Amino acid sequence: MAGDEAGATIDRLSAWVRTESPTHLAASVNAMMDLVEAEATEAAIAAERLPGRQGLGDALLLRAGPRTDAAGVLILSHLDTVHPLGTAADGLPVRVEGDRLFGPGAYDMKGGAYLSLQAFKAVAKGRSRLPLAFLFTPDEEIGSPTTRAPIEDLARRSAYALVTEPARSGGKVVTARKGVGRFEVKVEGRPAHAGSRHEDGRSAIQEAARQILGVEALTNYGLGVTTTVGLLSGGTAVNVVPQHCRFSVDLRVANAADGAAFEAAILGLEAHNPDVTVMVSGGMNRPPYERTEGTGRLFDQARALAAEHGLDLREAPKAGGGSDGNFTAALGVPTLDGLGVDGDGAHTLKEYALLSSIAPRQRLMTRLLETLG
Repeated sequence: MAGDEAGATIDRLSAWVRTESPTHLAASVNAMMDLVEAEATEAAIAAERLPGRQGLGDALLLRAGPRTDAAGVLILSHLDTVHPLGTAADGLPVRVEGDRLFGPGAYDMKGGAYLSLQAFKAVAKGRSRLPLAFLFTPDEEIGSPTTRAPIEDLARRSAYALVTEPARSGGKVVTARKGVGRFEVKVEGRPAHAGSRHEDGRSAIQEAARQILGVEALTNYGLGVTTTVGLLSGGTAVNVVPQHCRFSVDLRVANAADGAAFEAAILGLEAHNPDVTVMVSGGMNRPPYERTEGTGRLFDQARALAAEHGLDLREAPKAGGGSDGNFTAALGVPTLDGLGVDGDGAHTLKEYALLSSIAPRQRLMTRLLETLG
């Protein structure tokens, strides 16, 4: 990338990163959508704004390529971030240090969204073999509650899905991810004075403690299954036998069969104490993204295209975190993920994107959009 072009890329991507977009601040997420929509409109690309729901931001759908009924290519990027508003000014200032662009969302995943938009703009000028659909979403960081349906609808009409989540260490792409389940467990006991009427009480916290040990014991590293109780709350005062307690469970599984089995196990929790009630809600919110033959062939094509420009593209081990690629892969669509920038520090105050990774990853995305089909 020439000096002037590289400087312009840094400036524009820095502006994206400074436009903070925490998931639950719809206006902030929509400000990012405005930037993308303006750039697409300037490039004469058809853009459709999908109004936000449930208090979340809008989504944005761009279309290009031949207008046929052929199954096309779906590109997925999310523009929401986990960092609270103000992080760009204080905890993680936007700045360039050597090859690193620091800032909230630079790596996860505004860098990947940015370079993919540039590739999309280039190929939109009549260079793709298949119809192209590029969906920018506002809620991936919280499980895509409002955009799963449109993602799946678009996926059913697609031959391939390309996801611009950040690359793994050293620029590796993702061809498989674990499925994710989320559950809320509510325990209700019987309150009593902890001193004078202790025997009348039935401790919700005591029951929850036993349940938590059982849930955590479901972890099976051999199967690639993990269960984590990450949030816990309960009780009203130190001198009251607690009536209420609740905790949250994170489940990760490697395949659909284990997803169904462990989901059933958690939903089927029963109280140890007959005087206490245990209520469980939730379930699998991202199906496993398993590596199929189709995804393997898609990776092989990407690897060959990367080699044209001297990039040695490799696969990462199965990722523990989920993405919107889980939805497309579960529908049988060959899915390649981790096509965004290289870097590190996602979801931390040390997050950065490697500037030197932008040009080669953009070239790879451009070549994929040109040659798929």
